[in-house]
Amino acid sequence: MTHPHSAHSVHVEKHFTAGDFVRDVVIGMSDGLTVPFALAAGLSGAAAPSSIVVTAGLAEVAAGSIAMGLGGYLAAKSDSDHYWSERKREEKEIEEVPDTEASEVAEILADFGLEPEEYWPVVNALRKRPEAWIDFMMRFELGLEKPDPGRALQSALTIAGAYIMGGIIPLFPYMVMPQAIEALKVSVAVTLVALLIFGFVKGLFTGTKPLASAFQTAIIGAVASAAAFGIARSING
Repeated sequence: MTHPHSAHSVHVEKHFTAGDFVRDVVIGMSDGLTVPFALAAGLSGAAAPSSIVVTAGLAEVAAGSIAMGLGGYLAAKSDSDHYWSERKREEKEIEEVPDTEASEVAEILADFGLEPEEYWPVVNALRKRPEAWIDFMMRFELGLEKPDPGRALQSALTIAGAYIMGGIIPLFPYMVMPQAIEALKVSVAVTLVALLIFGFVKGLFTGTKPLASAFQTAIIGAVASAAAFGIARSING
């Protein structure tokens, strides 16, 4: 019985890790594809040469990736701090009011459909194992999973890396084409294709309809860049 249980535990852990990784990639890539794209379109609308678009675009990608990465780090760190704060509180309650906490365990198990003669032996067994008891309360009473110690740094690096990857795509045409307006046309085509592909893949991973996700992602990017281009052109002209 031990072997299947441990295999199941590993599977669940991998599931959660993959979910966090995909979420971080989505956060970084969606902003990375959209913000530099809109900035480049806006500068093109203001009749800036490709060299200015590339310089400003790369500066934005650098600043944006750092800001997004830092945001991811602080969010993951906040989740971790919250978990350990709640765990200390739960540990204190188990020491000070064990009967109350035991009753809460019984209520949780009863909610799963167990009868008193079935769940009281489990409650009494947990009372003899304080760490397991705390783990049980954290997961089933508070709905909190033990955080990965390296999660904050991993989240920061993943979001920042995805932002950079996304940001380079709309800027690349400007790197090889000196005429900004011509580069803009290529950038629009390349970035919209990238947004469609990214939106489709995002839909596959997040469980939404891939085609709907693809078009939604592309439309958001197109509207943002068109707005930036239009505003810059109207101000400049």
